[in-house]
Amino acid sequence: MPENEAKIRLDRFLANKLPEYSRSRLQQLVRTGFVRLNGATTRPRHLVRSGDKIELTEAPLEKIDNQPEPIPLEVLFEDKDIIVINKPPGLVVHPGAGHRQHTLVNALLSHCPTLSGIGGKERPGIVHRLDKETSGCLVVAKNDGAHRELSRQFAERSVEKIYLALVAGKLRKDAGVIEEKIGRHPVHRQRMSVASARGRPAKTDYRVVCSGDQASLVECR
Repeated sequence: MPENEAKIRLDRFLANKLPEYSRSRLQQLVRTGFVRLNGATTRPRHLVRSGDKIELTEAPLEKIDNQPEPIPLEVLFEDKDIIVINKPPGLVVHPGAGHRQHTLVNALLSHCPTLSGIGGKERPGIVHRLDKETSGCLVVAKNDGAHRELSRQFAERSVEKIYLALVAGKLRKDAGVIEEKIGRHPVHRQRMSVASARGRPAKTDYRVVCSGDQASLVECR
Protein backbone atom coordinates (compact mmCIF):
# COMPACT_ATOMS: atom_id res chain seq x y z
CA MET A 1 0.00 0.00 0.00
CA PRO A 2 1.70 3.25 -1.13
CA GLU A 3 1.72 5.97 1.54
CA ASN A 4 0.11 8.56 -0.76
CA GLU A 5 -2.95 6.31 -1.19
CA ALA A 6 -3.48 5.58 2.50
CA LYS A 7 -6.58 6.54 4.50
CA ILE A 8 -9.13 6.06 1.73
CA ARG A 9 -11.95 3.51 1.77
CA LEU A 10 -11.00 0.00 0.77
CA ASP A 11 -13.73 -0.27 -1.89
CA ARG A 12 -12.70 3.05 -3.43
CA PHE A 13 -9.02 2.03 -3.46
CA LEU A 14 -9.88 -1.25 -5.20
CA ALA A 15 -12.15 0.51 -7.72
CA ASN A 16 -9.28 2.84 -8.64
CA LYS A 17 -6.87 -0.06 -9.09
CA LEU A 18 -9.28 -2.50 -10.77
CA PRO A 19 -11.46 -0.56 -13.26
CA GLU A 20 -12.66 -3.82 -14.82
CA TYR A 21 -14.76 -4.37 -11.66
CA SER A 22 -17.71 -2.19 -10.69
CA ARG A 23 -17.57 -0.69 -7.21
CA SER A 24 -20.74 -2.54 -6.20
CA ARG A 25 -19.15 -5.83 -7.30
CA LEU A 26 -16.03 -5.08 -5.24
CA GLN A 27 -18.18 -4.24 -2.21
CA GLN A 28 -19.93 -7.59 -2.63
CA LEU A 29 -16.58 -9.41 -2.79
CA VAL A 30 -15.40 -7.65 0.38
CA ARG A 31 -18.60 -8.45 2.30
CA THR A 32 -18.51 -12.12 1.29
CA GLY A 33 -14.89 -12.59 2.35
CA PHE A 34 -13.22 -12.78 -1.06
CA VAL A 35 -11.14 -9.70 -0.23
CA ARG A 36 -8.77 -9.99 2.72
CA LEU A 37 -6.90 -7.18 4.42
CA ASN A 38 -3.71 -8.33 6.13
CA GLY A 39 -5.06 -11.88 6.06
CA ALA A 40 -8.43 -11.09 7.66
CA THR A 41 -11.93 -10.31 6.40
CA THR A 42 -12.96 -6.67 6.56
CA ARG A 43 -15.60 -4.15 5.46
CA PRO A 44 -15.83 -1.96 2.33
CA ARG A 45 -15.60 1.26 4.36
CA HIS A 46 -12.38 0.25 6.15
CA LEU A 47 -9.68 2.89 5.67
CA VAL A 48 -6.55 1.40 4.16
CA ARG A 49 -3.14 2.34 5.55
CA SER A 50 0.42 2.37 4.30
CA GLY A 51 1.88 -1.14 4.52
CA ASP A 52 -1.48 -2.95 4.31
CA LYS A 53 -1.60 -6.16 2.26
CA ILE A 54 -4.77 -6.66 0.22
CA GLU A 55 -5.67 -9.99 -1.39
CA LEU A 56 -8.59 -10.49 -3.78
CA THR A 57 -9.88 -13.89 -4.86
CA GLU A 58 -12.62 -13.98 -7.48
CA ALA A 59 -15.79 -15.60 -6.17
CA PRO A 60 -17.08 -18.72 -7.96
CA LEU A 61 -19.69 -17.81 -10.54
CA GLU A 62 -23.28 -18.22 -9.40
CA LYS A 63 -25.46 -20.65 -11.26
CA ILE A 64 -28.01 -18.91 -13.46
CA ASP A 65 -31.46 -20.09 -12.38
CA ASN A 66 -33.72 -17.64 -14.20
CA GLN A 67 -36.00 -19.29 -16.71
CA PRO A 68 -35.77 -18.51 -20.45
CA GLU A 69 -38.89 -16.94 -21.97
CA PRO A 70 -39.55 -16.53 -25.72
CA ILE A 71 -39.91 -12.74 -25.56
CA PRO A 72 -39.10 -11.12 -28.95
CA LEU A 73 -35.86 -9.12 -29.04
CA GLU A 74 -34.59 -6.57 -31.54
CA VAL A 75 -30.92 -7.51 -31.91
CA LEU A 76 -28.84 -4.67 -33.36
CA PHE A 77 -25.50 -6.49 -33.24
CA GLU A 78 -24.17 -9.84 -32.06
CA ASP A 79 -20.86 -11.69 -32.12
CA LYS A 80 -19.20 -14.31 -29.91
CA ASP A 81 -18.64 -11.81 -27.07
CA ILE A 82 -21.55 -9.35 -26.90
CA ILE A 83 -25.16 -8.74 -27.89
CA VAL A 84 -26.55 -5.24 -28.45
CA ILE A 85 -30.30 -5.03 -27.88
CA ASN A 86 -32.74 -2.24 -28.67
CA LYS A 87 -34.66 -2.39 -25.38
CA PRO A 88 -38.29 -1.31 -25.71
CA PRO A 89 -40.00 0.86 -23.08
CA GLY A 90 -41.92 -1.06 -20.43
CA LEU A 91 -39.44 -3.96 -20.21
CA VAL A 92 -37.57 -4.46 -16.92
CA VAL A 93 -33.90 -5.35 -17.46
CA HIS A 94 -33.42 -8.02 -14.76
CA PRO A 95 -35.49 -9.81 -12.10
CA GLY A 96 -36.00 -8.04 -8.81
CA ALA A 97 -38.64 -7.19 -6.24
CA GLY A 98 -42.01 -7.22 -7.99
CA HIS A 99 -40.55 -8.44 -11.30
CA ARG A 100 -39.48 -12.06 -11.04
CA GLN A 101 -40.38 -12.92 -14.64
CA HIS A 102 -40.92 -11.35 -18.08
CA THR A 103 -37.66 -9.37 -17.98
CA LEU A 104 -34.94 -8.75 -20.54
CA VAL A 105 -32.79 -11.38 -18.80
CA ASN A 106 -35.50 -14.02 -19.34
CA ALA A 107 -35.65 -13.05 -23.02
CA LEU A 108 -31.85 -13.14 -23.36
CA LEU A 109 -31.63 -16.63 -21.85
CA SER A 110 -34.06 -17.84 -24.51
CA HIS A 111 -31.99 -16.22 -27.26
CA CYS A 112 -28.56 -17.10 -25.84
CA PRO A 113 -28.41 -19.72 -23.03
CA THR A 114 -24.77 -18.92 -22.18
CA LEU A 115 -24.20 -15.47 -20.68
CA SER A 116 -21.55 -14.02 -18.38
CA GLY A 117 -22.07 -15.10 -14.77
CA ILE A 118 -20.17 -12.21 -13.19
CA GLY A 119 -23.37 -10.26 -12.53
CA GLY A 120 -24.71 -13.13 -10.42
CA LYS A 121 -27.74 -15.33 -10.97
CA GLU A 122 -30.12 -12.35 -11.05
CA ARG A 123 -28.18 -10.36 -13.68
CA PRO A 124 -26.38 -12.72 -16.07
CA GLY A 125 -24.61 -10.76 -18.79
CA ILE A 126 -25.90 -7.41 -17.56
CA VAL A 127 -23.17 -4.75 -17.55
CA HIS A 128 -25.35 -1.61 -17.44
CA ARG A 129 -29.05 -0.88 -17.16
CA LEU A 130 -31.83 1.22 -18.60
CA ASP A 131 -34.90 2.12 -16.56
CA LYS A 132 -38.10 0.20 -17.24
CA GLU A 133 -39.71 3.00 -19.27
CA THR A 134 -36.49 3.96 -21.09
CA SER A 135 -35.85 2.56 -24.57
CA GLY A 136 -32.48 2.32 -26.28
CA CYS A 137 -29.31 0.32 -26.85
CA LEU A 138 -28.19 -2.07 -24.13
CA VAL A 139 -24.93 -4.04 -24.38
CA VAL A 140 -24.91 -7.55 -22.89
CA ALA A 141 -21.82 -9.69 -22.21
CA LYS A 142 -21.88 -13.28 -23.46
CA ASN A 143 -18.77 -14.31 -21.52
CA ASP A 144 -16.78 -13.21 -18.48
CA GLY A 145 -13.91 -11.68 -20.45
CA ALA A 146 -16.29 -9.40 -22.33
CA HIS A 147 -18.06 -8.52 -19.07
CA ARG A 148 -14.83 -7.41 -17.39
CA GLU A 149 -13.73 -5.36 -20.40
CA LEU A 150 -17.12 -3.64 -20.78
CA SER A 151 -17.22 -2.91 -17.03
CA ARG A 152 -13.77 -1.33 -17.29
CA GLN A 153 -14.89 0.90 -20.18
CA PHE A 154 -18.01 2.03 -18.33
CA ALA A 155 -15.99 2.67 -15.15
CA GLU A 156 -13.47 4.78 -17.08
CA ARG A 157 -16.33 6.60 -18.87
CA SER A 158 -14.85 5.83 -22.28
CA VAL A 159 -18.34 4.77 -23.41
CA GLU A 160 -20.31 7.70 -24.80
CA LYS A 161 -24.00 7.60 -23.88
CA ILE A 162 -26.47 9.81 -25.76
CA TYR A 163 -30.12 10.15 -24.72
CA LEU A 164 -33.14 11.79 -26.34
CA ALA A 165 -35.62 13.22 -23.84
CA LEU A 166 -39.04 14.72 -24.43
CA VAL A 167 -39.56 17.41 -21.80
CA ALA A 168 -42.55 19.59 -21.00
CA GLY A 169 -42.37 23.22 -22.02
CA LYS A 170 -39.72 25.25 -23.80
CA LEU A 171 -36.17 25.59 -22.48
CA ARG A 172 -34.72 29.04 -21.91
CA LYS A 173 -31.46 28.12 -23.68
CA ASP A 174 -30.89 25.99 -26.78
CA ALA A 175 -27.85 24.33 -25.18
CA GLY A 176 -26.11 24.19 -21.84
CA VAL A 177 -24.74 22.14 -18.96
CA ILE A 178 -26.64 20.96 -15.88
CA GLU A 179 -24.56 20.08 -12.82
CA GLU A 180 -26.61 18.87 -9.86
CA LYS A 181 -26.61 16.04 -7.35
CA ILE A 182 -29.00 13.24 -8.32
CA GLY A 183 -30.54 10.75 -5.88
CA ARG A 184 -33.80 9.07 -4.93
CA HIS A 185 -36.80 11.39 -4.93
CA PRO A 186 -37.74 12.07 -1.27
CA VAL A 187 -41.39 11.08 -1.89
CA HIS A 188 -41.52 9.04 -5.12
CA ARG A 189 -38.81 6.52 -4.25
CA GLN A 190 -38.77 4.83 -7.67
CA ARG A 191 -37.78 8.12 -9.33
CA MET A 192 -34.49 9.99 -9.39
CA SER A 193 -34.41 13.69 -8.58
CA VAL A 194 -32.13 16.66 -7.87
CA ALA A 195 -34.25 17.23 -4.75
CA SER A 196 -32.45 14.40 -2.93
CA ALA A 197 -30.36 15.40 0.09
CA ARG A 198 -27.91 12.53 -0.56
CA GLY A 199 -27.48 12.72 -4.30
CA ARG A 200 -24.36 11.96 -6.29
CA PRO A 201 -22.72 14.67 -8.41
CA ALA A 202 -23.87 14.49 -12.03
CA LYS A 203 -23.17 16.50 -15.15
CA THR A 204 -25.36 16.57 -18.27
CA ASP A 205 -24.64 18.42 -21.50
CA TYR A 206 -27.81 19.14 -23.44
CA ARG A 207 -28.97 20.75 -26.66
CA VAL A 208 -32.47 21.33 -27.98
CA VAL A 209 -33.16 19.33 -31.14
CA CYS A 210 -36.57 20.89 -31.74
CA SER A 211 -39.30 22.50 -29.66
CA GLY A 212 -42.93 23.55 -29.77
CA ASP A 213 -45.27 25.46 -27.53
CA GLN A 214 -45.81 22.59 -25.09
CA ALA A 215 -42.76 20.31 -25.35
CA SER A 216 -39.11 20.11 -26.44
CA LEU A 217 -36.98 17.26 -27.78
CA VAL A 218 -33.58 17.43 -26.08
CA GLU A 219 -30.35 15.53 -26.72
CA CYS A 220 -28.46 14.76 -23.51
CA ARG A 221 -24.93 13.43 -22.95
